[in-house]
Amino acid sequence: MYRILIIEDDLNLSALLKSYIEKYEFHPVVAEDFVHIMDIFHNIQPHLVLLDINLPKFDGYYWCRQIRLVSKCPILFISARSEKMDQVMALDNGADDFITKPFHQEVVMAKIRSHLRRAYGEFAMNERIIELSGLKLYPERFEMKWGNKRVPLTRKEAAALEILLKRFPRVVSRNMLLEKLWDDNTFVDENTLNVNITRLRKKLQELGIEHAIESVRGEGYRFLITWETGETWERP
Repeated sequence: MYRILIIEDDLNLSALLKSYIEKYEFHPVVAEDFVHIMDIFHNIQPHLVLLDINLPKFDGYYWCRQIRLVSKCPILFISARSEKMDQVMALDNGADDFITKPFHQEVVMAKIRSHLRRAYGEFAMNERIIELSGLKLYPERFEMKWGNKRVPLTRKEAAALEILLKRFPRVVSRNMLLEKLWDDNTFVDENTLNVNITRLRKKLQELGIEHAIESVRGEGYRFLITWETGETWERP
């Protein structure tokens, strides 16, 4: 069942959208805390987001940018602001569509179904999945899965994990990771790479996978299979 996150501070409108969506057998969730939107997003892992522009604390453009850092799920703005620049701003900040209030129920549902089909259904492009011993990485979705658990990743974390999985069981040099993750030729302190690897290790731990990334002194990092037998992969 597709999960749809509704981020709308008008309680009457969010309740109306929720009832619309439920009729089509989707699973809508209404955000009630407008300060910790990303915590809600990570907990729900929605397939699509309906997002208003005018929100308490931070506006919809801000939250759209934050979501885009960790996910490529469809984002549809729903707003009474109908100026062309508002629509341009929404699209420039990562949105997939813009629906102007007041709206017709049928139009909203048609757009939701259309974007879900394009992202996950019959019109979706073949999605890359990188798998190693049951651990699945979805590079375009910025997400990894093991068993029934899913954990979102940042763009850099997903890129680093992709390289480590593809080169398993070989060592990946620090220089290679730096070049692949920051290909814009800007100077990046090696400590920035350490921080990203540390975060990736913690997210693997959230899945129940311990000690999966080994630091090889003076060289770089190596991915280890540690979860099948409870022992680390033995190097030849």
